[in-house]
Amino acid sequence: MDLSPNKQPNFDNTEIAFRQKSNNELKKAYWLFKMIGSNFLTKVGPAITNFFLNIGLPIQGAIKATIFQQFCGGETIAECDKAIAQLDKGGVGTILDYSVEGEEEEQVFDETCAEIIRTIVRADGDSKIPITVFKITGIGRFALLQKLDAKETLNDAEKAEYEKVKLRCEMICKTAFDKGVPIMIDAEETWIQDTIDELALDMMRKFNRERIIVYNTYQMYRHDKLADMKADHLIAKADGFILGVKMVRGAYMEKERKRATEMGYPSPIQPDKAASDRDYNESLRYCVDHIEEIAIVAGTHNEDSSRLLTYLLEEKNIRHNHPHVYFAQLLGMSDNLSFNLADSNYNVAKYVPYGPIKAVMPYLFRRAQENTSVAGQTGRELGLIGRELKRRKL
Repeated sequence: MDLSPNKQPNFDNTEIAFRQKSNNELKKAYWLFKMIGSNFLTKVGPAITNFFLNIGLPIQGAIKATIFQQFCGGETIAECDKAIAQLDKGGVGTILDYSVEGEEEEQVFDETCAEIIRTIVRADGDSKIPITVFKITGIGRFALLQKLDAKETLNDAEKAEYEKVKLRCEMICKTAFDKGVPIMIDAEETWIQDTIDELALDMMRKFNRERIIVYNTYQMYRHDKLADMKADHLIAKADGFILGVKMVRGAYMEKERKRATEMGYPSPIQPDKAASDRDYNESLRYCVDHIEEIAIVAGTHNEDSSRLLTYLLEEKNIRHNHPHVYFAQLLGMSDNLSFNLADSNYNVAKYVPYGPIKAVMPYLFRRAQENTSVAGQTGRELGLIGRELKRRKL
């Protein structure tokens, strides 16, 4: 690996991008993206697969050997060790992401909280796992968060329930603080996001005074989030803590627009992709301008935004591996960004989702649909893999 401080990444370098993949793994990825590129598969596949799983047909082996293997690390933390080691060979870190969602029972929330804490303990002292992550809906009921966001009055049982949610959140962040392992709180739907933002700011106030521990997530496909991030920076500055910003474009666009139309309120989503790109890139500029007060994780599969961040660091003479700057992508996607950035000595980590196959299926279907709905993503992946297969004369 060339650690020259001025080396800039070449996102077209497929040799570096796929160095960790065997010939067979590369061929399998090629055919998988071919399948994902079929709109029929991504639209009808989820319903068919769920039906087969629910009636007990033995298709879990087929799922595990294909789409699960491409986008997930395993069913347990221990099963993720292979993916962790493979990423580390290319200088890329792992973000262990327990991807069980949509649960309702208190017992499950307690179990999920304990599992998230286990990811932090696993990361403790291991440079291969530099950041961890969790979702508030993994430790609390969606409908409760929705009621809080709507400023509805909670009954006594609901108040007690929310106290448990806050306690779980604090237990997770306190463990992260004690172990010195940063943790990101993921963004979710707009109609529960205000409550999540308040929790995240509270956690930052408690744990980000000496160093970066807690990050909140800002979805820049929302037209209000650039302003929110700047306002949170002023709060952090006045209160004396570091603002942790995980910056993404967003993951719930179709659902958000549909709900806004059905319920008759203005859509929270930007009018077009250009507006999302503009705010995302402006947020990068703002964070780099305040790099000692803001720590950023640039969660993006967008080459232009990734390149812009490298230019901004050069412009401000900020070292590539500054502890307040991370790039992040999802396992199984955009290896041309992750491994080429790491090869140029930037901090890079991949989300490595894991969990029982049936419980992780909603995550996997979102990834497949995201690849077909994001303009050119599947074609870009296929083109890069195809070029590397050709380079290897396969």
